[in-house]
Amino acid sequence: MLTIHTADLLVTGDPLRPPVAGGAVLVDGRTVASFGPYEELAEASPTARVRRWPGLLTPGLLNPYGPELLEHAYHPDPREADELGTEPLTGEALAALAPTDARRGASARRGVQRMLAHGTVAVAGDLWRPAVLDAVRRAGLTVERRFTDPTGAPTLDPLARDGGRSLREAIVAPLAQVPGTAATFAVFDAPDEAALTARGASCCIATVIDGRLLYRSR
Repeated sequence: MLTIHTADLLVTGDPLRPPVAGGAVLVDGRTVASFGPYEELAEASPTARVRRWPGLLTPGLLNPYGPELLEHAYHPDPREADELGTEPLTGEALAALAPTDARRGASARRGVQRMLAHGTVAVAGDLWRPAVLDAVRRAGLTVERRFTDPTGAPTLDPLARDGGRSLREAIVAPLAQVPGTAATFAVFDAPDEAALTARGASCCIATVIDGRLLYRSR
């Protein structure tokens, strides 16, 4: 099935391609068929389903704190909020909780959902727990290698690392019109890159991985 995702502004992440006002991505199943001005894609594929988003459509983001957020933290279930709060438990609090593998798996699934809500489509760092790997793979996130440990406190916002990162520093890879390129991207409630950097990735309104809409806030 063909689907056109269109937003107020398309940023491909390629420094040689300028942003496209009213840009869109044409998705064919799991892959990118084309991208460019919405009118051109709609004319070329008049039977495609259309999803219209406000804001900025960009490549998906990479969170460098994979192990720290998914294996070395516990994301409480909302039903545990009265007892454990809502923020991830780490360090001594995590050790005192001593979650079972089943609870760690459930925590990882919740952590992945929180990542998707920040436009994250990949994590970096080695993941060793089978329950965590299963949660990541089921969601479709990729796991990238990292050669040094990231600095700063772990954060769900890939744009917040080290006091702030640009979109180009945070994306996994630019959108490309190459056969077989995965239809993986995110949409943010921001008019442009500068506003996105200022607001942070928590303004994400949609995350698509391999053509699947895995998160939407509206």
